Amino acid sequence: MSSRPAPAAAGKSPEATPEAQRLRDLARLRRVRDRIDREYAQPLDVEALARGVHMSAGHLSRQFRQAYGESPYSYLMTRRIERAMTLLRLGELSVTEVCFAVGCSSLGTFSTRFTELVGIPPSVYRRQARDETAGIPPCVAKKVTRPVRNREATTRAPQLA
Repeated sequence: MSSRPAPAAAGKSPEATPEAQRLRDLARLRRVRDRIDREYAQPLDVEALARGVHMSAGHLSRQFRQAYGESPYSYLMTRRIERAMTLLRLGELSVTEVCFAVGCSSLGTFSTRFTELVGIPPSVYRRQARDETAGIPPCVAKKVTRPVRNREATTRAPQLA
């Protein structure tokens, strides 16, 4: 019996199968997500992210949404708001300073997105969060204060009773 591998179906190499392409796309999407997680405070746009993984901006946006349930921009803003929540809980920076520290260039857009995701404006969150998370380890505080999008609120279990 021969030890040679079986020939690829229909003369195609295994690298050309739709499943192999899907796996390559998922690996590229993970690289994009990891880059957003690392560089959230830098000016990032979908075109630059797409160029970094050799995809078109439209294809990246569609594939990212399919894989992660939200657009790359929405994911970026969620990471920025999460980091802003941490900085606001610490209370060392003003809301404006936090806005720029997390990579937002407009205080109005930052405040609007923050309010959409968290449910209260950043200035109110800053006042309330220090008292609510006092004595809780930062890693736990980050988990229980993670912003919940409106569409997630109905499917997610309550964080704290």
